[in-house]
Amino acid sequence: MSDPSQISRLDKLRVTREYLAYQVQRMDQAIRDLEAAESQERRRAELARADQGWKIQPKRGEAPPVLHRGGCAVFGAKDGHRLNRTEARLAVTHETYIVKCEICSPETGLLP
Repeated sequence: MSDPSQISRLDKLRVTREYLAYQVQRMDQAIRDLEAAESQERRRAELARADQGWKIQPKRGEAPPVLHRGGCAVFGAKDGHRLNRTEARLAVTHETYIVKCEICSPETGLLP
């Protein structure tokens, strides 16, 4: 007859399974947390990159097109083509009808 103070092999396996299930739950939560943090970091990096660029507000009626910094609150449209520094310089120097935004001062970032 077996000793009643001894834990049976079946009970040991059940306890081990419960412990491993707990560890899997902790690991799953850690993975979810890291995925969320990476996603937030990607969004922050995209926003920072967009703020560093330039954007042209299209012509409206008689008003000429306006050059803005990517993060300018005056023209906060998300769609449209973003310009890099070279494209923005070309737009300002070769397109005489493009006006620079007086609020975000896009020309400050165009200086070499």
